[in-house]
Amino acid sequence: MKTAILIMAHGSRIAEANAAAGEVAALVRAMIGLEIVEVAFRELHEPNIQQGIDACVARGAQRILLMPYFLFMGAHVQHDLPEEILEAQKRHPGLLMEMGGHLGVHRKLAEIEAERIEEALERLDWR
Repeated sequence: MKTAILIMAHGSRIAEANAAAGEVAALVRAMIGLEIVEVAFRELHEPNIQQGIDACVARGAQRILLMPYFLFMGAHVQHDLPEEILEAQKRHPGLLMEMGGHLGVHRKLAEIEAERIEEALERLDWR
């Protein structure tokens, strides 16, 4: 059974923010070794979630793990993204879709934040 990953980001009016989500998807694709890793956006940018699911199906996916690229639990993660999955199941009744967890609190995120703080302190010469 061919598996796809759909990384679901918020979307932004700022092109660089949307491009960054695509860069993350490319890094994830290289790390996990799955052929189909797509990115889609909840709002403000395309492809939207439905288009992202359709793109996975067009590439032969028979099951999709939908991963929220959201830092914290909120309305999008709790309600909007599950509703997107229900909507897609109407169009793709045989497709297996499950949603993974949002980013949340994680030591690696704290390590990244600490790294960014160190960079800023060094740049500002505040040490």
